[in-house]
Amino acid sequence: MALDPKKHEMPTQDPQVRAHNFNEVALGYDEATAVAEASRCLNCKNQPCVSGCPVNIHIPEFLKQVKEGNFEEAYKIITQTSSLPAVCGRVCPQESQCECKCTLGIKFEPVGIGRVERFVADYHNAHSTEPAKAPASNGHKVAVVGSGPSGLTCAGDLAKKGYKVTVYEALHKAGGVLVYGIPEFRLPKSIVAKEVETLKELGVDVETNIVIGKTLTVDELFEMGYEAVFIGSGAGLPNFMNIPGEALKGVYSANEFLTRSNLMKSYLDDPVTPIMKGGKVAVVGGGNVAMDAARTALRLGAEKVYIVYRRSMTELPARKEEVEHAQEEGIEFLLLHNPVEILGYNNPDNPRDERNGFVTGMKCIKMELGEPDEKGRRRPIPIEGSEFTIDVDTVIMAIGTSPNPLIKNTTDGLEVNKRGGIIVNEDGLTSRSGVYAGGDAVTGAATVISAMGAGKLAAKSIDEALSGK
Repeated sequence: MALDPKKHEMPTQDPQVRAHNFNEVALGYDEATAVAEASRCLNCKNQPCVSGCPVNIHIPEFLKQVKEGNFEEAYKIITQTSSLPAVCGRVCPQESQCECKCTLGIKFEPVGIGRVERFVADYHNAHSTEPAKAPASNGHKVAVVGSGPSGLTCAGDLAKKGYKVTVYEALHKAGGVLVYGIPEFRLPKSIVAKEVETLKELGVDVETNIVIGKTLTVDELFEMGYEAVFIGSGAGLPNFMNIPGEALKGVYSANEFLTRSNLMKSYLDDPVTPIMKGGKVAVVGGGNVAMDAARTALRLGAEKVYIVYRRSMTELPARKEEVEHAQEEGIEFLLLHNPVEILGYNNPDNPRDERNGFVTGMKCIKMELGEPDEKGRRRPIPIEGSEFTIDVDTVIMAIGTSPNPLIKNTTDGLEVNKRGGIIVNEDGLTSRSGVYAGGDAVTGAATVISAMGAGKLAAKSIDEALSGK
């Protein structure tokens, strides 16, 4: 049978329909399509795809099982190294990781590894009735700070080795950025809840509404009998541009906007936490978070949504799939543009005018690309005299986040870099004995799978330290 040169398309909701609901956009493969896609794998001896995966999933092995219709066996293989397969199958940038290493991709389109992984995880969740089995205790206790992808991965890997792990989460639901940052239409929260439940079955305890650095300190965790602490608290401190008007009503960080919508369900008719809906919205930034914020604003009833990004489409850091979905849904991209001021309403004759202080527009300047910067990207340069104003009611800043300084400020001996990221060595160990860290708390905002890789590394290092290896 001839090899199909193209990966099988992922079925999706119609753009005109999905732009007005929060249901998942990608609908997933059926069994026949998953088998057909897995059958495209060449089963290379050197397995380059595995080297592209931050958690080193045994990709050819699980694809072989899918090809043969053994979906539960495929799941067992994936979960040998990954604690969050249903999540990774949805939000990992496979095109720049495992799939970009795929040998088939040299001549044809690579195998849709992520799409098949998602199918396997969804199949297991839909058909399995057997709870995960907690292994025998090894007598050691570890605390994990943060229940995002790095924390959950570290907890899962340690639990599988018999450690008694407690995860401390500041918010009222476990999942970290997976529940507050990524919208329902990209990652249903029931999927995250299922992954967390599996970890609980392995013996992991999850304590919510505990802010480490305030409710408890790292020192107090050690006093409670924990022999190691992993900090996976993420990067929840939003960045702003420091331009005039950022304090106006209607200006959000993407972090706040998405948390209100995703975690606090502000899209409901009678929400506990309100959010501005409708009108015209500008989202500043070009990453995946910017796409999430823009598409969320559209679903909340915005009549017009702009992505304002200072470089060109070539430099846009968001996943190609997310950009295409945003364009299909009608979001307009203002590329090579940069905000210089956010404008607001002010009625000097009536200080009680309820419109005072609200956003009325955003002044932008056009840009051109110059020589590459230190990261190799062409530097955006303002074009003098090109300023213009766009009419908007809401501005969402999606230009990155930094680690929250709370843990650093309450933990003696914990060194951080100039951006607030916790400094770790090659084993994930911080400058403080027994304290490990990984994910966005170390690197600043990055991908889910890279955070998982850091959690996995720290779990390995903690196990080696506590078991005497």
